[in-house]
Amino acid sequence: MTNFFSSGPADYSETEKPRAIVGDVLSRLTFRRLAERAIELLLFLAALSSVAITLGIVGILVFESLQFFEHVSIIDFLTDTQWTVLFDNPRYGIMPLVAGTAVTSAVALLLALPLGTVIAIYLSEYADRRVREVVKPVLELLSAVPTVVFGYFALLFVTPLLQRILPDLPGFNMLAAGLVIGIMIIPYVSSLSEDAMKAVPIHIREGSYAMGATRLQTAVRVVVPSAFSGIASAYVLAFSRAIGETMVVAVAAGQQPNLTLNPMEPAATITTYIVQVSMGDLPHGTVAYQSIFAAGLTLMVMTLAFNVAGHLLRKRYREIY
Repeated sequence: MTNFFSSGPADYSETEKPRAIVGDVLSRLTFRRLAERAIELLLFLAALSSVAITLGIVGILVFESLQFFEHVSIIDFLTDTQWTVLFDNPRYGIMPLVAGTAVTSAVALLLALPLGTVIAIYLSEYADRRVREVVKPVLELLSAVPTVVFGYFALLFVTPLLQRILPDLPGFNMLAAGLVIGIMIIPYVSSLSEDAMKAVPIHIREGSYAMGATRLQTAVRVVVPSAFSGIASAYVLAFSRAIGETMVVAVAAGQQPNLTLNPMEPAATITTYIVQVSMGDLPHGTVAYQSIFAAGLTLMVMTLAFNVAGHLLRKRYREIY
């Protein structure tokens, strides 16, 4: 009969073997506990790094913007209707850039939100598994296309196509840029919305069918409201992606600030101006150079306001449903 204590890393007496085994178990538990603490520390540092980077970006924007506002009145910055920073007689009214950003983003959202939601409803409630496995990856491949390609697609294909319908449409316009941005952000809306709809418990659908509802009624009146918290997150992400787009508007919408809400006119956006000025031609420390940080801070505030509104909307629908 084999002795239970016969195999061990060292020769112990009969009375020392149980203590040795207990000590070995305790040492292993201590090592496992230390390893878990080390992993927790690494995960904490990873999370902390994202917060630190965000605070660093905000700090740089605020610091440089404060220096800009030492030379430019914040009232003129928010109310002036001309943005001519690079002219001999500079004007620092951010409203033309805000208007261009808002119009292109609105055009993009008007295309992407309904179309992306319809695609998500189809993939979640109607498409079988084989169709879903083909359509969803193809949609997500749109996110891998470089944005500069979308920009020239808007300039060389979408704009001439629109000019056949609207002969007076100029070569640079916000309509074509907004439509292409909308095509770009459709995967964000459709993929995240479909994931939210698939997370709705099956018994909710079965209860709707038991009440005599059709598949379309169940999808629109039951599944979408139940998943609206996740759908709203998709909308917020799509808006953030649209408002921060740079290359499409820089190539297809023009680079001349224009205070207008007409999408068929050329205009510049906040990101377009930042790209235009950040080419290295302006010396550091000048008011014109610092204006890009004020514009970036404005863009960040706009995005933050929309994200806060989306968070409140998600919270409200989560409480209701």
